[in-house]
Amino acid sequence: MAHVRDAVCVKAQRPARVFHVLQVKGTGDLGLAQIGAAQHTLVHRRQLEALGITRGSYNHRVAVGSLHHVLPSVLSLVHPVMEPLAAETAALLYAGDDTVISHDSAAALWGLTATPSFVAITVIGRHVRARPGLHVHQVADLDIRDARMHLGFPVTSPARTLIDCACDSNIDRLLNEARALDLVTDADIYAAMDRCRGRKGTGPLRALLEAEKDMGFTRSKAERALRRLVAGAELERPIFNTRLMGVEVDAYWPRRNLVIEVDGYRAHGHWAAFQRDRAKANKLVGAGYIVLRFTWHQLTRKPLVVVAEIARALCVRTHTDSGGPNPVGSPQT
Repeated sequence: MAHVRDAVCVKAQRPARVFHVLQVKGTGDLGLAQIGAAQHTLVHRRQLEALGITRGSYNHRVAVGSLHHVLPSVLSLVHPVMEPLAAETAALLYAGDDTVISHDSAAALWGLTATPSFVAITVIGRHVRARPGLHVHQVADLDIRDARMHLGFPVTSPARTLIDCACDSNIDRLLNEARALDLVTDADIYAAMDRCRGRKGTGPLRALLEAEKDMGFTRSKAERALRRLVAGAELERPIFNTRLMGVEVDAYWPRRNLVIEVDGYRAHGHWAAFQRDRAKANKLVGAGYIVLRFTWHQLTRKPLVVVAEIARALCVRTHTDSGGPNPVGSPQT
């Protein structure tokens, strides 16, 4: 549906140009069906005109319900728009060229978080009006290195996406997800931040990366931090550093089948080890355990959030005496 290419420009940063291009062989209803299949059931008014669909035919189709308005000049062949990625497609058709999926929507496309209830886009070098359910961000230019094609959509790169989302409270989790999926390196992030100095998210993200370097995570430090939080909040005591289903976990509440793991790419040394930790968590979840993952940054910088999430999990988990294997270890003070 789109492609990204370099603009003709003497600037070293090479601004990206994004063009939304779709050509079909058919005309009339055949061409409309081809476009709908390629664009998640969506079509732009200009495409209808290119297919030879007259104004009278257009008005008739709207009147009888074979076309439905989604955004100005963007219509759907079905109603309501339910197909996955249809909302993102509609946003790009509405905004036109030099537009990329960004912020929370880009994070969802990269698999870092759940799909938000809105679509976020970034428009390059021009103004586009926001609409209900559509968040529009404007930039003067976007370096070609900060744009990608992913799942058929023009989208901000993983590093730029993290910068755009860095003011969110869950940025440390987004960062860990991006590392776990092998989407980004710290060098990528620093380079992207250097390309957009002064952008709102660069400060928080740079501070998070520097904090990781300074804190010097170890498993023993994580255990002590978690012990202090649990004791200070007078929560039910877990078993620390025990084994479940053949794997070691950081903390375990047997009566609640609740497990806590302390996450962190730096913490676990390298990407392969981090991936093994994720496989371990998936194994436990598949066996019916609740697994909460906290980053070292959360333990030390957001302790109230950690305590609140643990307390909530302990309260909502139904008491059971069956289903889980016996752990190796005993509650420790």
